Order: sequence, then C-alpha cells, then structure tokens
Amino acid sequence: MRELVRTTDLVLISAIEALLNGARIRHVVADNNMSVLEGSIGIFPRRILVRADEIQMARRLLEDAGFGHELRPDGR
Repeated sequence: MRELVRTTDLVLISAIEALLNGARIRHVVADNNMSVLEGSIGIFPRRILVRADEIQMARRLLEDAGFGHELRPDGR
C-alpha cells in the first residue's frame, strides 16, 4: 500500500473515498481510530492508502477532480 493523501479534514477524506469507490480503486483509511486518543479534536491526520499497482490511476483521478494539491509528493 502507498500513501495517497494525509489530512485531518474528514470532509476531504469522504470526498476522496467517494471518488476512489466510484473508480473501483481499492483503498484504506489508516489511523481512522486515532480519535480515541485525541478526544475527537482532529489533530492527528488520517492517511488514505492505495495499492501500489493502482497509485498512478488514483493520483490521476484526484488531479482531474481538483485535489492534486492534496496528494503526497511521491505517493509513498
């Protein structure tokens, strides 16, 4: 799995998940349960991970949707 996006913005995560689901790109939101530790204040970023063989397709999808500025620089 490769890191596609890292953010504390839960709305952004939902939007990206909708795009990935629509394109049938398999992904995982890591660190989603960190809210237990932080008290639900949103200081720990969540990471969206994508399979290595689908990372380029996912990056292109997000760029086309206007989320290119949210992408991790190297997709690792």
